Amino acid sequence: MNINLNNFRVIFAGTPEFSVPSLIALLDMGIIPKAIITQPDRRAGRGKKLTKSPVKIFAEGHQIPVWQPSSLSNAQFIQDLKSTKPDVIIVAAYGMLFSKEILNIPKMGCLNVHASLLPRWRGASPIQASILYGDKVTGVSLMKMEIGLDTGPIYAQHKIDIGESEIADNLNIRLGELGGMALRADLQSILNGVIQSNDQNQDGITLTKKIKKSDARIDWNKSADSLSRHVRAYNSSPGAYFKLDDEMIKCFFAEYTNKNNAISGRVIDAGESGIKVSCGQGTLIMKILQRPGRNKVTAAEFCSQIDLNDLQLT
Repeated sequence: MNINLNNFRVIFAGTPEFSVPSLIALLDMGIIPKAIITQPDRRAGRGKKLTKSPVKIFAEGHQIPVWQPSSLSNAQFIQDLKSTKPDVIIVAAYGMLFSKEILNIPKMGCLNVHASLLPRWRGASPIQASILYGDKVTGVSLMKMEIGLDTGPIYAQHKIDIGESEIADNLNIRLGELGGMALRADLQSILNGVIQSNDQNQDGITLTKKIKKSDARIDWNKSADSLSRHVRAYNSSPGAYFKLDDEMIKCFFAEYTNKNNAISGRVIDAGESGIKVSCGQGTLIMKILQRPGRNKVTAAEFCSQIDLNDLQLT
């Protein structure tokens, strides 16, 4: 089989910035999606303004029809999808699970661009999990979708190293770009049957979940090295935080040392070199912080606002 991609009927589904490079890759290959599925506009920011997804903004700029169903079981949406008669649906971080009915609509099924080396880190937050648990390598998987959370067989995987001080926002950008590269490299071979899918290895399965704000709270009883990863994993959203009296203070950059001489959560030094807090093991040195409703500041600037010496953080 030798498929002409220009005549191929594709639907694309994606929502955040991660999805955009995959969409660009399709256009670069001469594939203009018949429609793009993205999540409904959400209220965001301090003003809670109704905000379009990055994928919607891109689609509108290229005059591609946009569908934003509030429910994937919506009868009109299902009918519109069937009437388009797609050959394949390509998904990159859309954010909602497809039903069996939807998976069966395209002739060649649905292909997912997933931001991990499956079966490690199935689920909603693989990028944060890879940093949080100290992975040295991650990547993207091109996977045939089936019922189940990221359980389908894998066509291809592409790897990258995770930087020692890399934050989730940066890794998200790099993996999004890698997803686009993977489609350019492999999509035609997948559709032509040159690349066959293989079932996932049942060893090494790990799961992630949708991140809640409470997940980002700093637990000072944990080791300082794990907390430095915690800060990087939740940078910038939702932002690692701790409580100081009634204020929720966010931390956006921290280093650590294995030295420790105080109970967990105790500020043992605060100044230009950082705010040093004793942990379950070692000391976390916070460098960039933010108080509610204010800008991010250096540790030195923060210390000019609040006297932290010998305080107990929670």
